[in-house]
Amino acid sequence: MSEAAKPIKTPGPDHPIAVTRNPNHVVVTFAGHVVADTRAALTLKEASYPAVLYIPRKDADMALLRRTEHATYCPYKGDASYFTLAADGREAANAVWTYEHPHPAMAAIKDYLAFYPDRVDAIEERSAAEAR
Repeated sequence: MSEAAKPIKTPGPDHPIAVTRNPNHVVVTFAGHVVADTRAALTLKEASYPAVLYIPRKDADMALLRRTEHATYCPYKGDASYFTLAADGREAANAVWTYEHPHPAMAAIKDYLAFYPDRVDAIEERSAAEAR
């Protein structure tokens, strides 16, 4: 589909999308490595889909990520690029996605990464009380 032909939709009552700051300490692990560790995650809730955590790139170990050719398009968020996780001989293909140039309504997720929970070892959320 050409860039001009891609539909752009705005979240609304028929397809709500909310992006909020996640108050928890979030840690993502894979193959014994901490891939991401942040207290600045965002939670994206889209329509009836499960909530997705978005992690700032600055809080991820980008050395463990290898960009792939895989791409998808969401009319609400834009073009998604993907990364494969690789560490200690293990790989998780297209385990991470990002919207590098999201549509204006989703600008908050620019420079953030999302991880498929079934392709990493763990995505842990620890409340401030648990962190003490």
